[in-house]
Amino acid sequence: MFDERHTHTHRENRFAVIPTEEKLGASPRFAGRGVTIAFLDSGFYPHPDFAERVIAFHDVAGEEQTPADTGPRPIHWHGTQTVTACAGGGQLSDGIYKGLASAAKLVLIKVSRNGRIGDDEIKAGLKWVIANREKFDIRIVNMSLGGDMDESTHESRINRLAEKLVEKGVIVTVAAGNAGETHSIPPANAPSVITVGGYTDANKFDSKSFRLYHSNFGETIDGIVKPEIIAPAMFVAAPILPETEEYKAAEALSLLADTPDYAFSTMLDEHFRASGLSNAAFALDTAAIRNLVEQGLKERKIVATHYQHVDGTSFAAPIAASVAAQMMEANPKLSPMAVKHILISTAHRLNGFSAIRQGFGVLNAAEAVSQALRESHALGHNELSPPRATTGGIAFFHHDDEARTVSVAGDFNNWDRFRDQFKKCSDGVWRIEIPALESGEYLYKLVIDGEVWKEDPNNMMKREDGFGGFNSLLRLL
Repeated sequence: MFDERHTHTHRENRFAVIPTEEKLGASPRFAGRGVTIAFLDSGFYPHPDFAERVIAFHDVAGEEQTPADTGPRPIHWHGTQTVTACAGGGQLSDGIYKGLASAAKLVLIKVSRNGRIGDDEIKAGLKWVIANREKFDIRIVNMSLGGDMDESTHESRINRLAEKLVEKGVIVTVAAGNAGETHSIPPANAPSVITVGGYTDANKFDSKSFRLYHSNFGETIDGIVKPEIIAPAMFVAAPILPETEEYKAAEALSLLADTPDYAFSTMLDEHFRASGLSNAAFALDTAAIRNLVEQGLKERKIVATHYQHVDGTSFAAPIAASVAAQMMEANPKLSPMAVKHILISTAHRLNGFSAIRQGFGVLNAAEAVSQALRESHALGHNELSPPRATTGGIAFFHHDDEARTVSVAGDFNNWDRFRDQFKKCSDGVWRIEIPALESGEYLYKLVIDGEVWKEDPNNMMKREDGFGGFNSLLRLL
């Protein structure tokens, strides 16, 4: 049920969508205070929902000196909506349609040239972030975009720049893509970024209504499986670009929907042209025209006077970024790898749907923030890395403060869950080094407390286990 705020704001508009905070059951305590988030996108309009918190703007093509200084254009729509899905303050919706990072500072990087985003523009944007991350204290970067071609990290300059950002302490969230294809393109296939797929809740609180979105998924050229998590990709409220014909139509239709019958004819005359209704409407009675107005609201996906609902992993990724911002406010010492580890560890898979399409599962905003608050260790690449060869053998790592025991079981030890036991070290990381193995591929799982079998959250190389989950894959050359 929507509460009284929804009823007041949306009145008779039954197309309203659940605000993100309620959709995710997120903590209202954190809003990304003290955190700077950068966005690489096609363009931006200085929308009232976030304009006052923009601390820097850069256009890699030199086409604009300030956000939308040429006036609102189609290239500004996407970036404006991704920023608002993450960090909008809901100024035009009485605070209802605000992002989870509504207090974050924002850096906007336009990476389009003549309306097109290409590899060169993405690379230029990433280089700018690397050069300016300390100046603006950028902690999170969101990219709801993709490069021109599928390449390995070794070949892709985009992926290498994204990896460099993570190494320098920046969390990077990337949209998986919407084609339902079994691969992702840079930067979504970079190993260390958080690639976000999508799901839909059908605009209901009932988890039985959850379905997977047609996100890209699967094994990358480098052999890792993407995405890591999934977040809302349908029925996400976002602003309509101001000063556009769509904006004027939304205003007109919303006004007509709220106008009582005695004043309806006058209001129709005044706002007819902007509403987009056909001339045939004048031959109808008030009830029939109201049906047309309602149909217009639905077709334009209007959920409030200045907002519509949107879909795509372009919006799932910034929602994940907003949760990361909440986590960073809760615990500023978290490293990018620690944030990724927590998001993965707290996610849960949707039952009855392919595991490979949803990674570790649905974003759990409240538990991710709760675990961030509890995390007392400084964890980086070395502590949260995949298994690696050492001079004496193969080293495995795992972080779980609540585990009593951790072991590894795989085809290299006959899947014996008791044989190779980890030791917990003072830095909070469980470690083990097993004897060296011959070159080849080995499947394994971690076993927690002797009972819970799970894939290695540090290792994105994996194979489906035939039981709806994954075995982790150790590949030795």
